[in-house]
Amino acid sequence: MLDNMPRGTITIEELEIGMTRSLTKQVTDRDIELFAEVSTDRNPVHLDDSYAMDTIFEGRIAHGMLTAGLISAVIGEQLPGHGTVYLGQTLKFMAPVRPGDWVRAEVEVTAIDHSRRRVQLATHCAVDGTVVLKGEATVLAPSAKFD
Repeated sequence: MLDNMPRGTITIEELEIGMTRSLTKQVTDRDIELFAEVSTDRNPVHLDDSYAMDTIFEGRIAHGMLTAGLISAVIGEQLPGHGTVYLGQTLKFMAPVRPGDWVRAEVEVTAIDHSRRRVQLATHCAVDGTVVLKGEATVLAPSAKFD
């Protein structure tokens, strides 16, 4: 049955507490511009250097949800992977992400409910070792029994 699972998918039957996966991506000006276009969030703190210099951030920052999207990428592509359904996510933004920053998004399995196929994941993003975002996700994991 596992032969029908997308490559890289970890099924509920294979998941273990403590499993982690991550990705690292540089957030570029283009990423911020594209996110602003797709989300329609054109807050000048993201797009206008002179405006952003006069804010508490003293410069432009990436959209918080752009950073959070990296967590979604880890969950949807790696842990558990393709076929995962997001059920919920909490987020706490700890520090800004700036254009040019390298963000490491990491996900860790903290609880598994096999009977309901529910998985709890600790999630966080960091820049140079500083946590910029943390939270918890609940997902419905793919199963070899339901492919």
